[in-house]
Amino acid sequence: MKTPVALVALTLALALTSGCSAERGTTTSGPMQPASGGSAVEPSLDGASLPPWAAPTDVPARAASAGLNLGPMGTAEHYHPHLRIIIDGTDVPVARNIGVDPATGAMSALHTHEGDGTIHIESDTEGAVFTLGQLFVQWGVKLTSRQIGGVRAESGSEVEVTSNGDAVVGDPMDLTLAPEQEIVLTVG
Repeated sequence: MKTPVALVALTLALALTSGCSAERGTTTSGPMQPASGGSAVEPSLDGASLPPWAAPTDVPARAASAGLNLGPMGTAEHYHPHLRIIIDGTDVPVARNIGVDPATGAMSALHTHEGDGTIHIESDTEGAVFTLGQLFVQWGVKLTSRQIGGVRAESGSEVEVTSNGDAVVGDPMDLTLAPEQEIVLTVG
């Protein structure tokens, strides 16, 4: 069984030996999933680590950075968009418990529970607007039109973003979340 650090080192070694660079993308010869029994890597401070990404433990600070607080939650707005991330043809899991403080159990109004890509919006304010960027800030994973975490789009390409099957242009961080929305981010 490989440790998360060993998996990241192996992924980087494969990228370097295959002639891959940050500008050309991070295509490797295999999926970037942990070995059986492995665990996800906690995001780096700059948000540019390779997948899979765990939910960070410094939830209060990350929620505040996203313009959110931990509680109160409510049902004035309660809906569930879904996020799917595909890198080089491989699904990368959305971490469990993004926006959930492991120390207290307190949650921001925008959070995850499962590792299936379901985003929970449970706000006590009617008409509150939430963005994909707020999720990624809480997660600690960098998201731009050219990269997700440490994975960059090929030179001249961008991260493909769709919402309910329609292409989204512009900064993916600005994408407004909506009820029953299906969001797909694809690199490679």
